[in-house]
Amino acid sequence: MYYWWKNNIAVSVGKVDTRQLQLEINGQEILTRDKAALRLNGQAQYKVVDIEKALLYNKDFDKQLYVAFQLALREYIGGLSFDELLEKKESIAPFILKAVTEKALACGIEVNDFGIRDIILPGDVKEIMNQVLIAEKKAQANVIMRREETASTRSLLNTAKLMEENSMLFKLKEMEYVEKIADKITNISLSGNGVLIEQLKQIFVPQK
Repeated sequence: MYYWWKNNIAVSVGKVDTRQLQLEINGQEILTRDKAALRLNGQAQYKVVDIEKALLYNKDFDKQLYVAFQLALREYIGGLSFDELLEKKESIAPFILKAVTEKALACGIEVNDFGIRDIILPGDVKEIMNQVLIAEKKAQANVIMRREETASTRSLLNTAKLMEENSMLFKLKEMEYVEKIADKITNISLSGNGVLIEQLKQIFVPQK
């Protein structure tokens, strides 16, 4: 059996996926307030919750959602300087979600999540950032070296004071350096007059 629909009113069937969907927002080239050109890649998860709004009252609801994310990103990024953006990059997603949620609901869409995947810097800006990072690390290294040198000098000063007050400690330190020197010597030749033993005794035996 065959049936034909014969009517003056055209009938069409529309369908939509009501599962959670993902929207890729890639290659967004945006200028910051101080004219630094950035390229951003992001992604969002959304779900169609009102099919009637999505299909009957809106055309290409997914494209409208994409544009809403684009405009929200440009509004946020364009209002900050490059340095401010780096400091507040964690607040991008909450701002975008808040800005897009109401517009998405008007299209019958519920936005569940949004995140920035990449922030790509221009080559010259990246080079400058690397130079700044290297300079900061060198400055930190210099501070640490100066701190260690100060601690070492303070330790030497304390040791010198102790040796000044204690002749035995001075002789022990002297013998320690003699031992270090002797470790590197294989042969020793001595020459001198009859008082050589007394001279060695003066070096190694503390005076009373």
